[in-house]
Amino acid sequence: MRPSVRLVLASALMLFLELVLIRWLGANVVHLGYFTNFVLLGSFLGIGLGFVRASRRPKPPPWPAVILLLMTAAVFVFPVGINRSDSDVLYFTNVEVTGPPMWLSLPLLFIAVALVMVGPADLVAREFQKLAPLTAYRWDLVGSLIGIASFTGLAFAGVGAAIWGVVVALLWLALSGPRPSVVTAASLLAFSAILIMEASTVGLSWSPYSKLTLEEIPGGTLVSANGVPHQAIQTIETKLANEPQYGLPYDRVATNPPGDVLIVGAGTGNDVAIALDRGATSVTAVEIDPKLLDLGEELHPDHPYDDPRVTTINDDGRAFLERTDQSFDLILFALPDSLTLVNGAGGVRLESYLFTQEAMDAAHERLTPTGGFAMYNYYREDWLIDRLNATVATTFGHEPCVDRIGDAQGQAVLSANVDFALQRCANTSDPVSADAPAPARDDRPFVYVKDRSIPPFYLLAVGVVILISLAMTQLFSGGRLSVFPYRDLFFMGAAFLLLETKSVTTFALLFGTTWLVNAIVFAGILLTVLLAVEVTARIRTPRLAVVYALLGMSLAIAYVVSNTWILGLPVIPRALVACTLAFAPIFFANIAFAKRFANSSSSTDAFAVNVIGAMVGGCMEYLALITGYRALLIVVGLLYLAAFLLRPKESAGAEAVTASAD
Repeated sequence: MRPSVRLVLASALMLFLELVLIRWLGANVVHLGYFTNFVLLGSFLGIGLGFVRASRRPKPPPWPAVILLLMTAAVFVFPVGINRSDSDVLYFTNVEVTGPPMWLSLPLLFIAVALVMVGPADLVAREFQKLAPLTAYRWDLVGSLIGIASFTGLAFAGVGAAIWGVVVALLWLALSGPRPSVVTAASLLAFSAILIMEASTVGLSWSPYSKLTLEEIPGGTLVSANGVPHQAIQTIETKLANEPQYGLPYDRVATNPPGDVLIVGAGTGNDVAIALDRGATSVTAVEIDPKLLDLGEELHPDHPYDDPRVTTINDDGRAFLERTDQSFDLILFALPDSLTLVNGAGGVRLESYLFTQEAMDAAHERLTPTGGFAMYNYYREDWLIDRLNATVATTFGHEPCVDRIGDAQGQAVLSANVDFALQRCANTSDPVSADAPAPARDDRPFVYVKDRSIPPFYLLAVGVVILISLAMTQLFSGGRLSVFPYRDLFFMGAAFLLLETKSVTTFALLFGTTWLVNAIVFAGILLTVLLAVEVTARIRTPRLAVVYALLGMSLAIAYVVSNTWILGLPVIPRALVACTLAFAPIFFANIAFAKRFANSSSSTDAFAVNVIGAMVGGCMEYLALITGYRALLIVVGLLYLAAFLLRPKESAGAEAVTASAD
């Protein structure tokens, strides 16, 4: 194959494998539900190490495939349950600790992922060396787009991990030459065999968000998501007998019958069935996971989704509230929790933007003058109930009913009516605590983090990641990785990862935290980067100083324009404004990168330093727990300023260059 073709295929493999590891490991190691970017950070480190190795070793290594097999086998045999001992890491399920502890499993997985990614990165780097820097970077981006499109297409089709493993194994083997090593071939085939074996498990299926398994229980079916008991599909009688709190919203704030009902987090249909049983005129059932809707239609004994009064909406709950103009007599947030974070954002969960003050205001606006609102879940922490109590009270102008159910897991139901006189709290109201944490806001949607701080466990985890990365970089380079000539590229990498994170979280707020929105955003970022490379290669661009000035201006404009104003726009203008604000800084940043990268003396070392910088930027993402996401743009600006000031002297005085397209 031509170097450009091999580079495209190797880059596609690299990104496809990264996405496979994020999804599969996240489904089997519950700790990664709180550290989703750990796999991403490990991937960045591995890519950087692969580029470092390729410039210093004559042949690709066979051991990454072996480590992929060993890691997969270990996780398959010893899946990791939830660690319930750390109050800084919140969850909503009652399961026992299983598997290795978090302090052991996370560092080992980080190291293993990095070592695995050395394999495809080494293949990419060897083709990089054969092409001009910008040409190589162009084909790398094309391959990355193919990788993300392929994985997204398989996810859309409902294809699970068995096919993912086969794709990885076949593509890796094809790129290993006509005679791949026996060790590599055997390891990749065994890796795919493990995923095929897992797929043969009775009742297992993959949704776009979770690995779902089914188990028969008395009176129904238990659905587990990523190994955690998630929903019990049962008849109305069984559900209310076991958990009578499901009926409390109708006793506290709903008219009788409840009229038009909106259920956010409808899942497999239990809440829908109860609303219908209470005489709802209509039920709008919003659920982000299409597979849960399918399971409800197929397995629920009361068949609520077959009722003509029910309309199902497969969408993010907050996005639906912002788009709909319908009014409701009752809105329920029905256990809309997850153990899944948005890929590319270390602190934003799928439901994060549903519990902010702005989300509560949006729900209030969708209620009729006599309408009511309720939310219920296993909140575990009293301060979390206090925070949500204060959030509801701020929106409705009076305190809600607060029903605390038993002592275990902090189970509670919060209910409020637009008209306070219509609330029937039965002496169950809790006054809003004077020291209740402030409501979460859209800019800082971390409802599960009590204070404006980074929990110590996260600081420890990030510190371990950085120390491991330094040690592995020294080991792979033999202490000979020359960072100083590419110090500006290091800061560019850190800034770009933070900029990407800000874009992902902004689009999650504006258009929903769905997997499709996430995939479109990443594809849009890659296309913007590719456009910047093509412009640099074909058009005489301004001097670096001018490009950095334009970058600074675009960051300043993105900072000034508030997401609240953008949310008030119709969908199409909202998309145009959001894309302009998000992608303009990315475009100018990559014009600067392309101009600088075109003049690098060693494209592999330059790219390695840039990718390792991106990994550090991923660690800096946790600053948002303190500053919020908007302030990350200031950090991004400072990092790009450092890159500009640290650029080599020959770049500082050079005029624009036009790189060869070949």
